[in-house]
Amino acid sequence: MNTNPQIHSPMASFAKPSGAVPFVFGCVLLGTIGLFVHEAHADPLTATWFRCVFGLAGLTLWLALRGQTRFLRLGRRTGPWVLTAGSLMVLSWGLFFTAIEHIPTGMAIVLFHVQPVWVLALGAVCLGERVGRRRAGAVAVAMIGLVLATGVIGHGVDGEGYWLAVASCLLGAFCMACVTIIARRLRDLPAGTLAWWQCAIGTLTLWIWPMQHGWPVWGASWLWLAGLGVIHTSLAYSLMYGGMARLHTGRIAVLQFVYPAVGIVVDWLLLDQRLGSVQLAGVVLMLIAIGLAEQKRRRLSN
Repeated sequence: MNTNPQIHSPMASFAKPSGAVPFVFGCVLLGTIGLFVHEAHADPLTATWFRCVFGLAGLTLWLALRGQTRFLRLGRRTGPWVLTAGSLMVLSWGLFFTAIEHIPTGMAIVLFHVQPVWVLALGAVCLGERVGRRRAGAVAVAMIGLVLATGVIGHGVDGEGYWLAVASCLLGAFCMACVTIIARRLRDLPAGTLAWWQCAIGTLTLWIWPMQHGWPVWGASWLWLAGLGVIHTSLAYSLMYGGMARLHTGRIAVLQFVYPAVGIVVDWLLLDQRLGSVQLAGVVLMLIAIGLAEQKRRRLSN
């Protein structure tokens, strides 16, 4: 009798070829997060808490419908890794929401995505995975695009707020890279389990903040905050972790650039945060790097 919970699940069949499709779709969903944060009008830790609460509700329902709530029980082998990943992810969410109080959301997303470099390094050190020249080159090209897309080049930036945001993004990026490596170690867990624990930890540790600092005004803000939990946490992270379990860390590092590219375009189209020609060139460069890396991979697999 087969006891692997992923074999017959809808997510497993969706991600079966390589995991790239659900992973990229999850990244695309995350790229729209700036709109929801902007419209929610909540302070960083309040938004983080609501994201955890609504995400926890959505993921609990998801796992219950699939009959996989038993996998939420932590064992001696997986427990420390799950709790560590959950704590790091909640910290990264708080840092991200802190950053976007001082800089445009698209720029914060872009700065956060120095993490592919960390993913490659940690994958080689912690998992012993070999980093191919093509993939390393693609990440390097994408990182150049990342720098261009921030708009730092050719524009003077100063002030404590800006550099606080930069520091928050860089620290948050390292936290997320660590979570990516842990998720690769926990690939046998059903999709959504790791994200459930992240939301549970955030719900338990941050509840005091909105209690002391006030709740958002009832109405539209709550709907946007619910979207942060249901769409950008329950759905997006289930898709990403389901796909991540079947991807090499080098490929994850390249495909992650979908997230900042979408985030910048969403800011441009929906929040009227216009991009200069250099920034647009950076986004295009990131997309070209992703396309070339995937094209090389397909040629090698044929």
